[in-house]
Amino acid sequence: MLAPIALFVYKRPEHTGRVLEGLKNNREARESDLFVFSDGAKNSLVNEDVSAVRALLRGLTGFRSVTVVEQSVNLGLARSIVTGVTDLVERYGRVIVLEDDVLPGPHFLQYMNAALERYLNVSEVVSIHGYSYPVSCQLPETFFLRGADCWGWATWARGWRLFEPDGAKLLTRLSERGLARAFDMDGVYPYMKMLEDQDGGRNDSWAIRWHAAAFLEGLLTLYPGSSQVQNIGTDGSGTHGGRADEFVHTSWGRPVVVRDIPIEESQPARQAFIRKLKSLRPSVPRRIWARLRGMVGDHAGGI
Repeated sequence: MLAPIALFVYKRPEHTGRVLEGLKNNREARESDLFVFSDGAKNSLVNEDVSAVRALLRGLTGFRSVTVVEQSVNLGLARSIVTGVTDLVERYGRVIVLEDDVLPGPHFLQYMNAALERYLNVSEVVSIHGYSYPVSCQLPETFFLRGADCWGWATWARGWRLFEPDGAKLLTRLSERGLARAFDMDGVYPYMKMLEDQDGGRNDSWAIRWHAAAFLEGLLTLYPGSSQVQNIGTDGSGTHGGRADEFVHTSWGRPVVVRDIPIEESQPARQAFIRKLKSLRPSVPRRIWARLRGMVGDHAGGI
């Protein structure tokens, strides 16, 4: 069974076109059902761009089926993704999720579907992720990290049911259990602050709550050693601007074989990610960090 694909788009026609072409370059696309969720314009300034994105979707082929959901109002980043993903996992039991700035490589769907099938009944695994940081060391072909992630991902209904919409509850539980430092990748990345900002209405993030909910349960996400996606939203085109070329892979998209590995967090991979994040802190402004990590953004509605 191939999982349905959910693609969330907003107002970037060039990026959306590239993502669609990337998906169609996957052999499995012809047998996959694609659902495109097009958020409504936030204001008159973006009407033309939203219309241009929707024009790309008319008559779209290359998939088993294409369903376009055009919102008449602006739902915003979190509501758009949460409602779309919830609908699809309830109907199909699993889903592969992309946004309009996450470009899939030619083996993305093969990796995602193979991993979804292999770990379907492994309760310790909450999701599959398509992106890995460009680190300086050799990563395992696949590996697990604690929590969840948001750049080209997939899950099952059993995993998504754990999503907790109440950021205050998540903050309390993380603090009471003494997990704040571990949640912040040993103090290298400010996940707790982003969760506080979400709870305080200063960002519109579904991703930080998804990660926190999975982290609290001690659940794992599978990552590929060779990134299967490239984030093309780091080119300064987003509402909040700025570039972050440090996230861009010079070599990516190689085939990944999903084999049986120990169901435990990879400490070498975790330490490689920590070193990468630590090296980026002086060069990447906090507002760009937030946008890149799915905490804020304009690709599904904006803030």
